[in-house]
Amino acid sequence: MNHPDAYRDQEVVVIGLAKSGVQVAKVLHQAGAKLTVNDKKDREQCPEASELEALGISVLCGGHPEGLIHPGVKLVVKNPGIPYSAPPVQKAVELGIEVVTEVEVAYHLCKAPIIGITGSNGKTTTTTWVGKLLESAGMNPIVAGNIGTPLCEAAVDAKTDEWMVVELSSFQLKGTKDFKPAVACLLNVAETHLDYHGGMEDYVASKARLFANQTSADTAVVNWDDPVCRELVPYIKAKLLPFSMTERLQEGLFADPPYIPDVTDDIERSIVYRDSLGVVHPIIGVDEIGLPGRFNVENALAACAIAIAAGAEPAKLAEPLSAFRGVEHRLEYVIEHAGAAYYNNSKATNSKATMMALSSFKQPVVLIAGGLDRGSDYTELVPSLQERVKAVVLLGETRHKLADRAHQAGIEHVEVVDNGEDAAATLVEAVNKAAELAEPGDVVLLSPACASWDMFQSYEERGRIFKEAAHKL
Repeated sequence: MNHPDAYRDQEVVVIGLAKSGVQVAKVLHQAGAKLTVNDKKDREQCPEASELEALGISVLCGGHPEGLIHPGVKLVVKNPGIPYSAPPVQKAVELGIEVVTEVEVAYHLCKAPIIGITGSNGKTTTTTWVGKLLESAGMNPIVAGNIGTPLCEAAVDAKTDEWMVVELSSFQLKGTKDFKPAVACLLNVAETHLDYHGGMEDYVASKARLFANQTSADTAVVNWDDPVCRELVPYIKAKLLPFSMTERLQEGLFADPPYIPDVTDDIERSIVYRDSLGVVHPIIGVDEIGLPGRFNVENALAACAIAIAAGAEPAKLAEPLSAFRGVEHRLEYVIEHAGAAYYNNSKATNSKATMMALSSFKQPVVLIAGGLDRGSDYTELVPSLQERVKAVVLLGETRHKLADRAHQAGIEHVEVVDNGEDAAATLVEAVNKAAELAEPGDVVLLSPACASWDMFQSYEERGRIFKEAAHKL
């Protein structure tokens, strides 16, 4: 797309309200576009509509009216979560009208260099961590995007001496054309969101949009241990800065000594950076990192690589790596009850995220899992269930699929809960059953391996209900 100023007196349609829709509408209105904002939800479910109408913006709620998209429309900006199969989006594509997400609009506004971070797992933790690292290094970060603050809102006032640190989803990236971050990081790729993308090919291609416009003046931070990430390397034009848990790299960030895949050990390790001259810079001992779990070592490696690519000195990274205690709903310690520790990992919306969480514990785990059925058969969970889990409590659309996998893993205690349409009561019952199964020294872990939308408005709601139930035991 062009700069928002280029759409003065031209028709632009924004589909989907929420925070990002409101902010991008304000930006385009300020630029002088003839703006229509549309949301299929009923008016009473769109409290943001009044704010936009007060500015003179036309807002249409309650469906997608006939004629919303027509040949006179020059640009469509859609909420990332709206699928491309939605009728107005399909119509725009048929008419050759450009369809973008808010990220593309914000890119044209933002004066600060952008750090873009995506991946199937670990995005929010890594993005937040990068913000802490850059702040400690005195580099003026602004943390925005899929993590909370809409990118358009942050981009309007961003300055050239700041760094825009942006968490990006595949949904957001799929709707980009010119977007070009100065530092781009792909953390990992796992099978997820296939209901939206229709298959892994489109999902991976959407993630790869992060690197599409980079040049040799930019940096691509890539997980060297992830086979899908490695396959993208030949197509990346930016300077490569890899990170690895399992290999001492010629240049990049790595764990030293390396981890041996699928082997648990207690070897003392460090995170180190080997620069382009071959000089090795020790950063921090793994045991000093503020977050538990092998996968958080991987997140720390990525965060360090991003910070160094942005210009942070390796010697200044140890303190914020140690001080950071994580993000809500991501392996969040909740409470100890009757000798068992309760952890909220509601953000685990795919199998890999749950496997990573299970690998963080040496204690026996009572696992609460299940949720939206996106077509996975969850076979990949079986080894982790065999190794770590003593009992499971299952809910949601996938409860029976996961029960089959638990039986396949040889788990003796498999409980399925379902209170009909009362999602909160179902989760509370699951917590109570898990408490009955847990013994002193165990871990009770909510790590669903599924999205929440079959029962809850969001993974945050699911996590909050779990925590409230745990505190009431």
